[in-house]
Amino acid sequence: MNSSISPSSSPSTSKPDVTLSLKTSPSHAQESFRPEERGSIYTPHFPYLGFACSVVARTLVRSLWREEVVHVVDLGSGNVRLWSPLLKGLAQLAGGPPHLKVTCVCSRKSVLETLGHGLVKEAETLEVPFQFNPVNAHLRDLTMEMLNPRSGEIMIIVSVLGLHALLAQDDRVDAQFVAGKSSTSVKECKQMGEFLAMVRSLSPKIFFLVEQEANQNTNRLVDRFVECLHYYSAMFDSIDASYGASLLCNQLERLALEEMLGREIENILSCEGLEREERHERHVSWTVRFSRAGFKPVRLWLDPSNDEKGMFETRVPDGYKVVTERACTMISWHERPLYAVSAWSC
Repeated sequence: MNSSISPSSSPSTSKPDVTLSLKTSPSHAQESFRPEERGSIYTPHFPYLGFACSVVARTLVRSLWREEVVHVVDLGSGNVRLWSPLLKGLAQLAGGPPHLKVTCVCSRKSVLETLGHGLVKEAETLEVPFQFNPVNAHLRDLTMEMLNPRSGEIMIIVSVLGLHALLAQDDRVDAQFVAGKSSTSVKECKQMGEFLAMVRSLSPKIFFLVEQEANQNTNRLVDRFVECLHYYSAMFDSIDASYGASLLCNQLERLALEEMLGREIENILSCEGLEREERHERHVSWTVRFSRAGFKPVRLWLDPSNDEKGMFETRVPDGYKVVTERACTMISWHERPLYAVSAWSC
């Protein structure tokens, strides 16, 4: 199905070209667990993802200066708040914004439609030349043809809490008979290797990765249980400190967030094989995977004195911390890193 949206124009006012089209994969399984839902809550009370996206947007704007056509591929976040800071930053560039093409990969048409209309409206308001290309597919079904790369455009890849789903594999036999294998080793995954190889063949300028900083892609249930206990205890502690005795509307927001995290825990502990998609890995493991695929780390733009870090650490309860090391930004609750933001190039 194809559709297009273009703003009206008058003889005296010229607005940027804004288009929307929809691509659907031939077939994909209906999922019981949806990666895009995990990125759907960007609130001041849960500042991790909002801060991560602001770092991504700031780094992108600084790297895209003087570019003419930019193609950004969103691997499943499905949230307009990821793109608002980028659109606003590009609109303020000296010399005018580049033509921005956003391709969003998501398994739910409703999410794509909502995101598309929201971005088209904001791009029109900011007068940013914009094209939105929804791809209705799971990451495992994604092909290069669906992304429709064009000669002369700068390719950017962004994954927010979605890439680890590609680590799902039928490892139920290993879970039963390879219990002695070290839980700290990086598990081989053909599907992930092939996906990163495909992405690298596109020669993206930057690949942004936001993932949970946890080691939950292990075979032994007891290892996953212990890791979940420590990781989600810190997560729920930060939620409790942030929401406290807030208004009823905020408590409903908190309930939705806790239910979302509860589904993550359920998937980690009660599912095996291909059904277990919540296979979080720490940044050190992602470094191994990206290095094997031929990527190199890129410095994120995060000035310790800038307003973003200051806002993050002063507008929320004591306990939230930001630490940048080895080209990676860790967003922590006290001393426990909960999310890792990194950038990679070919």
